[in-house]
Amino acid sequence: GLPHILMRFFTVTDAKEARKSVLYASGIVAYFFNVVALMGLAAIIIVGQNPDFFEGGTIGGKLIGGGNMVAMHLAKAVGGDLLLGFLSAVAFATILAVVSGLALAGASAIAHDIYSNVIMKGQASEAAELRMSKFATIGLGIVAVVLGLAFEKMNVAFMVALAFGVAASANFPVLILSMYWKGLTTRGALAGGYLGLFSAVTLVVLSKSVWVDVFGNAAPIFPYTQPALFSMPLAFLAAFVVSNMDTSKAASEERGAFGDQYVRAQTGVGAAEASAH
Repeated sequence: GLPHILMRFFTVTDAKEARKSVLYASGIVAYFFNVVALMGLAAIIIVGQNPDFFEGGTIGGKLIGGGNMVAMHLAKAVGGDLLLGFLSAVAFATILAVVSGLALAGASAIAHDIYSNVIMKGQASEAAELRMSKFATIGLGIVAVVLGLAFEKMNVAFMVALAFGVAASANFPVLILSMYWKGLTTRGALAGGYLGLFSAVTLVVLSKSVWVDVFGNAAPIFPYTQPALFSMPLAFLAAFVVSNMDTSKAASEERGAFGDQYVRAQTGVGAAEASAH
């Protein structure tokens, strides 16, 4: 569900090229994740042993600027002010690109998928959809700023992993079941997705990361930092139970259509052609 991965499905001519494009992108992402791990080890050795990067000059104390400044400290230790300035510029450009991409993806989903297709039943005009996308961008920006201030001291890498855990809890069970289980129904998918999302968010709020570090309570209600180990099974269970309990006519039609859907997903036969650009 990452925007920079998902967009590759909509910019190619056929299923084969889509798989190839995603493979290349995933390889690049995996490479940089490995680089981050190597940077962490280097920071432990180089930054962790240099008193200049700690408040009061005490090794093992509080890092100047917090844990999110480790990469900058490492750049200064390795390449001096030149590498520090270069990496700062790269970090700023990357943050700007990621934030703008996420804002665009979020606003498009709200304006087109939710507002136009769900709320307006496909009857919204192009001008109304554009206006809604602008409002959505402003709203998402405000929410992002508020959350950024609330979680200012938290480690960015941990927050990214946390977001992945919440997204996986809401999306992965529904995606994998819709591709490989013919018994999944629309009601089951909605139940699994919603329960995965709300249970993951609830567990995050009750964990030490929020309940103690943000709200200032003495002890967390949920003793773990990552919710996916518990919220994802709940999503699978909800989708399975609700789908089996669904005896509606629509559910029967959905189960009957699984064969055609599976063949199309695996071969691309019957799929719509790519739009001309």
